[in-house]
Amino acid sequence: MTQEGFKRKVGGILSAEEVVAAFQAQSALFEEFISMARSPGETEVISAMLRKTIDIAIELTGAELGSLVLLDSDGAVIDSILCRGEISPEISNTLIDSVFKKGLAGWVMRNREIGLVNDTKEDDRWFIFPNQPYIAGSALALPVISCEMLLGVLTLTHSRPAHFTQETVELMRVTANQMAMVLDNAYLFENLNESFASLGKAKKEIEAYSQALNLELDHCRHIQKSFLPPQLPLLPNWQFEEIFFPAKRVAGDFYDAFRLPGGYIGLVIGDVCDKGAGAALFMALYRSLIRIFSGQAQLGRTTLNTKSKKVGGTTDIASVRCYSAVEGMRTVALTNDYIAQDNEMNMFATLFFAVFDPKNGELVYINGGHEPVFVIDQNGIKESLGPTGPAVGWIEQAQFEYKECQLKPGDILFSYTDGVVDALSPDAERFAQERLVRLLSQPVMSVSELIKRIESELFAHICTEPLEDDITILALQRKNPATV
Repeated sequence: MTQEGFKRKVGGILSAEEVVAAFQAQSALFEEFISMARSPGETEVISAMLRKTIDIAIELTGAELGSLVLLDSDGAVIDSILCRGEISPEISNTLIDSVFKKGLAGWVMRNREIGLVNDTKEDDRWFIFPNQPYIAGSALALPVISCEMLLGVLTLTHSRPAHFTQETVELMRVTANQMAMVLDNAYLFENLNESFASLGKAKKEIEAYSQALNLELDHCRHIQKSFLPPQLPLLPNWQFEEIFFPAKRVAGDFYDAFRLPGGYIGLVIGDVCDKGAGAALFMALYRSLIRIFSGQAQLGRTTLNTKSKKVGGTTDIASVRCYSAVEGMRTVALTNDYIAQDNEMNMFATLFFAVFDPKNGELVYINGGHEPVFVIDQNGIKESLGPTGPAVGWIEQAQFEYKECQLKPGDILFSYTDGVVDALSPDAERFAQERLVRLLSQPVMSVSELIKRIESELFAHICTEPLEDDITILALQRKNPATV
């Protein structure tokens, strides 16, 4: 989420300084998880992310103490960090049971709403323990929810009554979604690590692990689905269409479209090398980095020199204030360098990243080793946007050339991953790029008509053959205002 997204979320309630602080806190939370995910031998991901989440919430709200209880789908406690610090499991269980039965945390869990207590002495939702080692004059508790699943309850306290304001409530309401996403992924990451560590055990344990892994992969699929946009941006005179079919329960393909400062729209389609859970984790990493880095210009970060048409390396930095489509191209170089450093797994992704202005259709793009992206008008293929740099994440300090084009009324931008052209028929015949180009070259009036045509031909070709690779298509059309 960009800083502009925060402003829309809170409806102008927060000051500019609070918006920047919230956005930086969100980025810090993602960076912490990404750093831990890339650290070999990391085993305490959940506990560390619980502590980091509390620290960030305390910093944002000025609270003195915080606690966070993580729950599973049945409402049972998975992990927790309490205000009292280190205590025995027996005492911890007793305290948690009490607050969920009688206290503010229980009220939040039952109502799935943020609970604000201005004065703990006057609000019967606040449960005071005998011999409580800290003073709580006011409290704020919020549910941490991901895809309608309650992951846990975060509670913040301050010794002074009325410390937490409505601005604080709105700030945490916006930030809670990002906290949920990171905690959900931390839980998945830790459980997958534990599962993979058990593969060398006896057959009976492996069979038990296999059942557990199936559940975890289902959970991973659920999480990965949350990384794909639930709805592509709704823009006047523009229409998005997409197709996404993973070959396995989790995928290495990804696509995204999101709003950027100044009214621009960012869009990306990518394909992480390899398949399965590893590719899925890196898919989440790429998607998160692109979202974070594409919004950094507005926070006063250094940006690229627009006199050059290349980004990457160490020679393209200059200082500018306003966001532009060209500025957004720095995203690819930043993502590449972050992934490429100490990349022991040699993971990389081909991707197409573009920033366009929906007012005039002007588009700036980088194609990092990806399949060509086609610009199509009513007569067929008008332009092919081929690679302008290597795959992303392979070579540190790689350079990427950005190019520009304009989508005129009626034009369609069509992007896809190689799973489309590599799809096999029952006779082991590839769908092939030549067939795709032939379909794209036929006259077409709308992007929905084009997608239906390709989907019909593609799955008729595949028939009952299992998918060998993920299939992803992202397309958009600039409509002619006269026909809308």
